[in-house]
Amino acid sequence: MNAKNKAQNELSTAKNEDVEFSGELADGDDRKAAQRAEAADARQEKNQG
Repeated sequence: MNAKNKAQNELSTAKNEDVEFSGELADGDDRKAAQRAEAADARQEKNQG
């Protein structure tokens, strides 16, 4: 294994990692992202119906 591959393996993260949103730890950017996600979910549900 060369140095580049080794570095990539060390930096790998789990795919589809399940994380929980914490309102206590959220900053303004987190809250805006949560609002965008909720709006996107609502649009998706509307378009499927």
